[in-house]
Amino acid sequence: MARTKLAVLISGRGSNLQSLIDAATRPDYPAEISLVISNRPKAKGLERAAAANIPQYVIDHKDFQTREDFDAALGDCLRLAKVDYVCLAGFMRMLTTDFVNDWRGRLINIHPSLLPAFKGLAVHERMIDAGVKLAGCTVHFVSPEMDSGPIIGQAAVPVLPGDTADSLAARILEQEHRLYPACVALIAGKKARLSGGVVSFDPDVSFDGALSNPPAGS
Repeated sequence: MARTKLAVLISGRGSNLQSLIDAATRPDYPAEISLVISNRPKAKGLERAAAANIPQYVIDHKDFQTREDFDAALGDCLRLAKVDYVCLAGFMRMLTTDFVNDWRGRLINIHPSLLPAFKGLAVHERMIDAGVKLAGCTVHFVSPEMDSGPIIGQAAVPVLPGDTADSLAARILEQEHRLYPACVALIAGKKARLSGGVVSFDPDVSFDGALSNPPAGS
């Protein structure tokens, strides 16, 4: 059976890209990465893709006068590759409403908070300042509003006494690397689907308690 084809969009070091690359090496994983696209020519994640023999493309946003022109070039590249889903992995560009609508239900993002709380940037600093006791990350389908859209899965970590933004970010990142491949596997394997604005799961998908939903390895 053919595996689901993914494109991964990056802007930086690509640590979540690496988690998807590692997962896709497993013979039972239902998805493969067909290409990696960066809007920054020097993104370290391109080296990760090259090491895994995954085609890499650079679509430098500085080469375009408008967001619409950039998104049009991005869309052309994705359609040419005939990918099924597009995974944002540290992709630091706001996508236009038209682009998001064109890929609605096929565009997935990971964000380092328990959405809908703490959308946007400087998330870890804001969580520390707010004194929250539980933090985490969210994988969701993308909607035109920033860091919004139907939630596929979340993983939580405690905020420990003495935590800094950096220490909290590191602990959340560990969960990101587990959660993202698990959520993509559920979508690619057709065990989870978008229905009526929410994500529903097959009855045989199990959950292991309050701190991870879905559990790593699903």
